Amino acid sequence: MVKPVIPIRKETPRGPLPLIPNTLSAVHGRTLDRRQRPLRDLRISVTDRCNFRCTYCMPKEVFDQNYPYLAQPELLSFEEIHRLTTIFVSLGVEKIRLTGGEPLLRKNLETLISMLAKIRTPQNQMLDLTLTTNGSLLSKKAALLKEAGLQRLTVSLDALDDAVFKAMNDVDYPVRDVLDGIEAAQRAGFQGIKVNMVVKKGVNDHEILPMAKYFRNRGITLRFIEFMDVGSSNGWNLDQVLPSAEVIAKISEQFPLEQLDPNYSGEVAQRWRYQDGAGEIGVISSVTQAFCHECSRARLSTDGQLFLCLFATEGFDFKTLIRSGRSDLEIANAVMQTWSNREDRYSEIRHLHTKDLERKQRKVEMSYIGG
Repeated sequence: MVKPVIPIRKETPRGPLPLIPNTLSAVHGRTLDRRQRPLRDLRISVTDRCNFRCTYCMPKEVFDQNYPYLAQPELLSFEEIHRLTTIFVSLGVEKIRLTGGEPLLRKNLETLISMLAKIRTPQNQMLDLTLTTNGSLLSKKAALLKEAGLQRLTVSLDALDDAVFKAMNDVDYPVRDVLDGIEAAQRAGFQGIKVNMVVKKGVNDHEILPMAKYFRNRGITLRFIEFMDVGSSNGWNLDQVLPSAEVIAKISEQFPLEQLDPNYSGEVAQRWRYQDGAGEIGVISSVTQAFCHECSRARLSTDGQLFLCLFATEGFDFKTLIRSGRSDLEIANAVMQTWSNREDRYSEIRHLHTKDLERKQRKVEMSYIGG
């Protein structure tokens, strides 16, 4: 298998735009794209490295010992991430999710979290500051993350059966250690922990009910994610996609469910709760039920490239802007211009893409921009 292409637009966004305000503090309000979607969520990848080799994300045959990971000088520093986050928040971002790779591999990550936790929105509100992890280092890090100001956690776990889970993470990592990490996070005071399970038909779909049974009545929301065609190295095949509707039907046969309203406009997961009051589950259906029309997420890669879609074929270079002496207002203008020109809706038009077109348009890898 060939190494994946990381598609980057080397040219920085054109700017500044002619704005009325002349200070960053005056740039308040929503930034809308061409489909009138606001910029609300920013996902920040803090490392392109991971200690798992999940077959749907970083397969061993591609991400081997010779894979050219980013060198330390190429990564955004904590100070640069803090500065960019402050600018994005001035433009309407309210939620920050730290991702990777595996974000807990980034040394002293709690220092960055404590910096971000101090940022306030123009309305003087705290940010919704959260992190997605594979849980492998969570037992050691949970208390530090909570103390630093992290508000919420999402843990990836694709099976309870050790053999299935080890086959999927492909590094022989045991389920028990991930469960220990989740329990450590609960002891540290984290509320509303979410667990994400990527479902591949014929691989781990028989683990749906065991996972549902385990996390019922534990104060944890279990979310089932359809196997997505992210990047060019995960061997995606539509035949391995189990529609979320079938997941809901399977669980509801044993534990009756009822659908809930979304927590906010643009929420990715559809929410369901157990009728017996045992908790909540969610499904993320980007293959069978596109939610592009409400997507409010931007993604910042480890080396400062801004991507406007999980399925993007190009990024916009903000590291060069921030390292070339541009003012905060100039960078804010560049963000506004980039977002205002956005019209991405890959999931809605996926069926229009022929295999030939897919080969020509190599999508960015999930491990590079986070999920």
